[in-house]
Amino acid sequence: MQILPTIIAASGVCAAGGIFAWAAAAPSAQLFGRTIYETGDTSTMALTFDDGPNPGVTPRLLDLLDRHNVRASFFLIGRHVRAFPALAKEVALRGHAIGNHTFSHPRLLFSSPRQIQEELSKCDAAIEEATGRNSRWMRPPFGHRGPQLAHIMSAHGYAPMLMWSVWVRDWKPQPAYDVIRRLHRPKGGDIVLMHDGDHRALEGNREHVLGALEYWLPRWKDAGIRFVTVDELQNLA
Repeated sequence: MQILPTIIAASGVCAAGGIFAWAAAAPSAQLFGRTIYETGDTSTMALTFDDGPNPGVTPRLLDLLDRHNVRASFFLIGRHVRAFPALAKEVALRGHAIGNHTFSHPRLLFSSPRQIQEELSKCDAAIEEATGRNSRWMRPPFGHRGPQLAHIMSAHGYAPMLMWSVWVRDWKPQPAYDVIRRLHRPKGGDIVLMHDGDHRALEGNREHVLGALEYWLPRWKDAGIRFVTVDELQNLA
C-alpha cells in the first residue's frame, strides 16, 4: 500500500509551503531575515507611510503632523521621488525619517539578487539626490521577501527590514470612518503601516488617511502616547 506514504509526503509538502508563505509575508516572521515590527517601548508608537511622495496628499499630511508635533517615517518609492524631488526633500526637512521602498514597487519574493540590488540602489540614489540623505531603512513592497533579500540588505549595510504590527488596509479609496475604526487597535509599542501614496499612480487618492489621522492624532496625544521615527529605533537595528 503506497497510499499512506503518499499522504505523508503530500502533507509534508503542504506544511513546507505553509511555512514558506508565512516566512515570506508575516511581519513578525524571522526565518528569511530579521525584521523589526514593534518599537520595543510600550510608551511609544511609530507612524509609517508607504508609497509616496504624493503631491495630492503628502503636503497636507506634513502640515497635519506638524500641528500635532508628530514625527513619522516615510518609505518612498524611487520613481515617485524622481517625479517629485522637492516634495521628497520637504519630507526630510520637516524632520521625518526616510526609508527605501524600492524604485518601482515590484514583488521581491521571486526577484533575482541582481533585480533586488538594482531596485534598492536606484531608490537609494533617487533619495540621496533629492534629500541629501542616505537611509539604512528598507521596507519590502507588500511586505513580501525571500532569503535573497536579507542577504543583500546585510551585505550593503541596511538595518533589519522595517515591518509593522498594525496595518489598516488603506490602500484603496474608502470612507475615512473605515480607517478610523481599524485604528482603534494601536497601542504603545506598535508600528503602524499607512499609505500617503499609491504605488500604481503618482497621485493616488488618500483622503481617507488624512481624515483618520485628523480624528486619532489628538486622541493618541491625549492618551500620552509618544511618537517616534524609525531613526529612534537604533537600539533595535
